[in-house]
Amino acid sequence: MTTLPLMADLDDPTDRDALDDLRARWARTLDAARQGEAPDPAPYADRLLAAWAEPHRRYHTTAHLTAVLAHVDTLAEYAEDAELVRLAAWFHDAVYRPDRSENEERSAGLAERALPEAGLDPEATAEVARLVRLTVTHDPHEGDTNGEVLCDADLAVLAGDPEEYAAYAAAVRAEYAFVPDDAFRAGRAAVLRQLLDLPRLFRTPYGMREWEARARENLTSELELLT
Repeated sequence: MTTLPLMADLDDPTDRDALDDLRARWARTLDAARQGEAPDPAPYADRLLAAWAEPHRRYHTTAHLTAVLAHVDTLAEYAEDAELVRLAAWFHDAVYRPDRSENEERSAGLAERALPEAGLDPEATAEVARLVRLTVTHDPHEGDTNGEVLCDADLAVLAGDPEEYAAYAAAVRAEYAFVPDDAFRAGRAAVLRQLLDLPRLFRTPYGMREWEARARENLTSELELLT
């Protein structure tokens, strides 16, 4: 497997440390999810991190990956298999182009190709791919605890404080810089309404208790600004 460059500039030791931490996390997660002898996890981490560091990304970056993994850690007790949820977090935006609508499907397909090669069994691979596809709607079925944890972790950014939420919204706008303002406002407003129309944004007990109210306030405020 060819190792791809991770970032254009790694002169900052903080960046290098953060990437090393992510590589170590990947190795721990993959080793916990597979059995027996398996390939070196490092090249897979490098390829995924290269994807997450693509220059067109402004929100769906390694910082987002790190945040989602941290939120999965917070919610891990609710998942049937937290390691598979963590693998799904690694893949959920591994393929991302803001001008395309099939990102989740292509990301799930990447997981289906890479994980068996990396030593994961077919059942576990299928579960990871299912979870990645679930991030299209963020609407898991009742009792889908793995799906609830991944979706809550992915949406936790909506519950940031005003400054954090403003930075998130600005990063999303930057990813869609090629879209004219009127079209972006209309499309973004539709996404916000879709989220607000969900009976619950968060499904885990922690998410409902800690994130639901603040996330709805943030979404409502952004929608008012857009419209």
